[in-house]
Amino acid sequence: MFIDEAVIYVKGGDGGNGCVSFRREKYVPHGGPDGGQGGDGGDVIFNISDKIETLLDLTSRVKYIAESGLNGKGSTKRGKDGKDLFIDLPKGTLVKDKESGRVIKDMSTAGESVVIARGGRGGRGNKFFATATNQVPRQAEPGKPGEARWLCLELKLLADVGLIGMPNAGKSTLLSRLSAARPKIAEYAFTTLQPQLGVVSVEDHRRFVVADIPGLIEGAHSGTGLGDEFLRHIERTKLLVHLLDISPYAATKPLDAYNIVRKELEQYNPLLVEKPEIIIANKMDLLDEEDGAECIRILEQSISKSVCPVSMVTGKNIKTLVRLVASALDDIQAQVDTSLCG
Repeated sequence: MFIDEAVIYVKGGDGGNGCVSFRREKYVPHGGPDGGQGGDGGDVIFNISDKIETLLDLTSRVKYIAESGLNGKGSTKRGKDGKDLFIDLPKGTLVKDKESGRVIKDMSTAGESVVIARGGRGGRGNKFFATATNQVPRQAEPGKPGEARWLCLELKLLADVGLIGMPNAGKSTLLSRLSAARPKIAEYAFTTLQPQLGVVSVEDHRRFVVADIPGLIEGAHSGTGLGDEFLRHIERTKLLVHLLDISPYAATKPLDAYNIVRKELEQYNPLLVEKPEIIIANKMDLLDEEDGAECIRILEQSISKSVCPVSMVTGKNIKTLVRLVASALDDIQAQVDTSLCG
C-alpha cells in the first residue's frame, strides 16, 4: 500500500532527576554531599533509508517517545542516559510542524539524518551545589523534559520525469514500455491508484527515473478524482511528459484535454506549468497516416509546441521519445550547472 502522508507525535526522553545524597562510610565522619547527576533523555532522530518507499510503517502508531534518562545516585553516580529513538523515513519526505505548517526539514538526501526532538538534560545532584558557605546542600535539580511536537510528514517522490495526462491517455502503458515497472493497465479510468516509478536506461549507461501519476481530470486541484492526492509528487520532477489521446475514440478532444490538465497544474501550483514539457500524441495506430499527420499539425498549431506522435501498441517512436527525454534532461542539467558556476 502506498502511503504518502502521516501525522505523528514525537518527544525526546525526559532527563533524570539529580540525587540528594551524603557520603556515609566508616572512618569518614565528615562525609559531604555526593548526589550524582541524572542521565540525559534520548533524542528522536529521523534517518533516510533506501529500504522503505512509503510512510506505511509510521501509520501503525502515533506517538514516538525516546527513552528517559535514569535518576542520579549516591557516590556521585550519574544516571544512565536514555537511548535515542531512530525512525527511518523514505527519501523525499517533507517534515512539517503540524501547528504552524512550517517546513522543518526536507529529507531528500540518501543517508541524511536529523535530530527532530532533543531529549532533556539530566538534573544536577546536590554534589554540584556544595560551596564554602553551603557545605551541606539539600537541593537537587529535576530533569528537564524532552522536546515534544506534532509533525506532518509528506512524501514527495524523487523522479526526473513525471507522466501527466487525462485518465486512459496511456501513461501506465508508456511506463511499462520504457521500464521494467508493471503498473495496472485496463480499459477503464483510474486504473492507476497510486504513483508508480520506473527506471529507464539510455545509451552510455545513463538512467532516469519516471513517475506515473494518476490521471488528472477537471477539478483535480480541489479534490475531484485521484490526481490531487498525488500532484505533490511531480513538484520535484525536472521534466513533464504530457500524454494526449489523439484517437477518434478519446473521451476528450486532445486540445481540450491538454488545456484541462495544464489548468489543473497551474491552479495547484503555478510553478508546475513553468517546468519543461514534452507533449506526446498517443494511439496513432488508430488513425491512418494522412489523418494522423493532419491531427498532429492542427494540434501543434493550436498549442504552439512540438508534438511527438507515438503508439504504445506498435512501439512507434518509443525510442525517439526516450532520446527526446534524455536530451531534455541533459539541457536542464546544463542550465543548472551554468547557474551554479555563475
